[in-house]
Amino acid sequence: MSMPSGRWTSSRTSLRSSKISPTCLTPMTEPGLAPEAFRPLLGGPSVHALRIELLDVEPMVWRRFVVPSDTKLPKFNRMLETVMGWEGYHLHMFEVADLRIGRPDEFSADIIDERQLKLEQLLPRVGSRLQWSYGFGDGWEHAVAVEAIEAPSPDVRYPICAAGERACPPEDCGGVWGYEHLRAVVVDPAHPEHEHLRDWVGTGFDPDAFDQMAMTARLRRVR
Repeated sequence: MSMPSGRWTSSRTSLRSSKISPTCLTPMTEPGLAPEAFRPLLGGPSVHALRIELLDVEPMVWRRFVVPSDTKLPKFNRMLETVMGWEGYHLHMFEVADLRIGRPDEFSADIIDERQLKLEQLLPRVGSRLQWSYGFGDGWEHAVAVEAIEAPSPDVRYPICAAGERACPPEDCGGVWGYEHLRAVVVDPAHPEHEHLRDWVGTGFDPDAFDQMAMTARLRRVR
């Protein structure tokens, strides 16, 4: 199966060498350098237009959304969980270059405390990107990139989900391989695991479902 143009194809690919999707909201000049018109005014409010993709899953699960640039990282993490459709009860981590950012404890002294940072500090420019991990057991990896930084529109209530496709996998389904197996089995009534996995995932799960307006409403409830 050919990969869609512009996507990050694997969590093993360095985010620093990846290219922004050609469908981005604003054309990119040099990676990491915002066009003049999209550099936020010094001291003025701004919003980040972002794209997130779930890595190694086909067909692609992705979202485009816009949030205030000064969002604190703990809240930004909850926004990522919400916009993708995760339930938020697993651990997470941000990775930028060689830095790991999350909630440190006595076993993780090398992790930078996310409570000290805001989105605009972690992703300061158009083209800035990071890797976001969710659920260390299943190992879901996501690529997040800045597609635009601009002044907020007075007619828009932020945050908003601007676009996207497909539902995220069910929680605790076994990671990328487990999800591929699940999708194959639930559409094959002859498979010996069909009835068991169909009952486990429930009849309400639709891998192709995505509701932009409902996602925006959920994003706005994040605190």
